[in-house]
Amino acid sequence: MKYWAGVTDNGWFDFLSRANVDEVNFWQPRGKVTFAGLQPGSPFLFKLKRPFNHIAGGGYFVKSTSLPLSIAWDAFGLKNGAQSRQAFEAMIRRLVVDPAVRDPEIGCTVLSQPFFWPRDLWIPEPSGFASNIVRGRYYDTNVPNEAKLWHQVQDRLDQRAAVGHGHVISESEPELLARYGTPVLVKPRLGQGAFRVLVTDAYRRKCALTGESTLPVLEAAHILPFSEGGPHDTSNGLFLRSDFHKLFDLGMITVTPDYRVEVSPRIREDWFNGKAYYRLHGLPLTNLPESVSERPAPEFLSWHNDHCFQP
Repeated sequence: MKYWAGVTDNGWFDFLSRANVDEVNFWQPRGKVTFAGLQPGSPFLFKLKRPFNHIAGGGYFVKSTSLPLSIAWDAFGLKNGAQSRQAFEAMIRRLVVDPAVRDPEIGCTVLSQPFFWPRDLWIPEPSGFASNIVRGRYYDTNVPNEAKLWHQVQDRLDQRAAVGHGHVISESEPELLARYGTPVLVKPRLGQGAFRVLVTDAYRRKCALTGESTLPVLEAAHILPFSEGGPHDTSNGLFLRSDFHKLFDLGMITVTPDYRVEVSPRIREDWFNGKAYYRLHGLPLTNLPESVSERPAPEFLSWHNDHCFQP
């Protein structure tokens, strides 16, 4: 199993270690940073900068992409490692050369189920981590010296799970805790920010109904609401322009299991308007994810048709 040890800002780590979050945005100041060697669920360790130079925690890789700073803040908020939008922007501005860029594109690496160890559990800088490494490096559990680091990580996860201390994987979730023996990937438990990123990229940043690509007005909508037990999964998502998102949540618009748009007559009856919406009635979705597994699941669409839509 390949995993990553990434050079981590000490202030970012300190802030999030006190925040009790279910996911984090491990951001980079410039553009998309790809992790071609990582599969979803791969461990992603936090290697602190000087003067600490220790492995101090980690998380599980979900996806790496790029987003405008404003969208990254909307998606992750405090999970970016800053108390406010202004503080987050100041962190980025110190590292972005061109101050004329109003909303710079930043690299966003989404990590689920992060864990932050107290100092007495930190692991000294592992072998092979040269002083000139600025991003991080891959490790492989099939290489004996590199497997040693992963065993140290496992040992600390076991210790923390046993005492129920901090935001860690519990013994009630054995499928997520890699025990000694053959290392396995976890299935990342996605949060709201990860859901937004995955849906955004699955729909290639275009509205499912209209093809609109103005990103600031596009939103990831749950088909079966999270509050009703709907998962943070692309199969339970639609990428919609904000007005369509609102109407979808209100049951004024729905999408049938064969991916056709239906518009409720209530828009005309209640507001004597809606021409912009009725012209889509009966038409197929303009934009769907290329991967069939990322498309809206029929069971979620049927639920919305039956329980939310107002015919």
